[in-house]
Amino acid sequence: MKSYTLHLLAVVLFVSNSVFSQEEELQLTSKDSVVVSSWVVGLGLNIVDDSATPFGEDFLDIKDTWHTVPYPSRISIGRFFRNGIGIEAIGTYNRYKEGKIVDGAINNSLREYFAIDGKISYDLNKIIGETGWFDPYLHFGAGYSSIGSLGRSTANAGFGFNTWFNDRWGLNFNTMGKWGIPEESTKQLQHSAAVVYRFGTKKELSKKGLEKLALIEAMEKEKERVNDSIAAANRAKEEAALAERLAKEKERALAEKARIEAEKSRRQQLVDKIDNLGHIYFDFDSHTINNDSKIVLDGLTDILKENTDLTIKIASGTDSRGPSSYNLGLSQRRVNSTKDYLLSLGIDATKLSIEAYGEENLLNECDDNTYCPETKHRINRRSEFIVIWIEGL
Repeated sequence: MKSYTLHLLAVVLFVSNSVFSQEEELQLTSKDSVVVSSWVVGLGLNIVDDSATPFGEDFLDIKDTWHTVPYPSRISIGRFFRNGIGIEAIGTYNRYKEGKIVDGAINNSLREYFAIDGKISYDLNKIIGETGWFDPYLHFGAGYSSIGSLGRSTANAGFGFNTWFNDRWGLNFNTMGKWGIPEESTKQLQHSAAVVYRFGTKKELSKKGLEKLALIEAMEKEKERVNDSIAAANRAKEEAALAERLAKEKERALAEKARIEAEKSRRQQLVDKIDNLGHIYFDFDSHTINNDSKIVLDGLTDILKENTDLTIKIASGTDSRGPSSYNLGLSQRRVNSTKDYLLSLGIDATKLSIEAYGEENLLNECDDNTYCPETKHRINRRSEFIVIWIEGL
């Protein structure tokens, strides 16, 4: 039976190591996620073909019909959503040079071109599948173009694609047909190439990432099953060790409980001893330690010397007669004289802390608004002793 158990444990450990090794190799990475929504800004160049027939046989007549400038002439900003829809605003600038074909005729003067266009696009990756680096799309929209003193509204449609180098940076290439409104106005083609920057991105796992996640989860379940098998193989041994450990812990717990109870009893006895000594009392407007007080403090000294782990707080007060600020100073002198007497008897200063109450914390009803005889006022002219800490408890 023992040989069979060892053999089973060896098989389980072998399978476990195999599963864990595969799990270490199979991990989700940034390549398993794609951007599903973002903002995109772009800056680049645009080319305008406003030859009146840009869709005809002169489409590639670059020399005579294409207009461009040698510096950035296109800026854009767009918001792209999870469902593949994108909304984008584009501003472009260009120049129509002399000798180029514009509206089907030779252009006789330099004219500046400005256009503002808005478009709605659809990401074709929603149909063909996400690639993470190549985003082709179709788009349509409307805009307004101004060429010199001539302005026209346009209906737009076209296609383009983004190529992404990482989650932030990429290139955009786009071609857009622009049809003038009303119908008899001319048609344009506008091509562009731009550097684009993506921000405010939200990412989700791609199809391959989801497949990898499912495999990782399956491996986690297998790992759990293997761990359960190992636990089953070791359970009997662990239960015996647990029973032995519990017995020892119970024995230690009982001993600790007895020690704590003894310490509590000892502490209470010390508190009772100090309480039985009572307070020391001062004459009116005096902080002198009288003979009766010395008897109490001598007894307190004996307790402190017998119990070197004991710390106490000395708290002194006054009666309510006189200004409160004066009484606070008087109680400070009383607590200092009490402490000084104990120090003179050899008590370590670290075992004593002090607090001055002034006329606060009266022990009876004898405040400024209540008449009391001298015997009651005397009760408040005292130093009292409070156990605040016992080392090791």
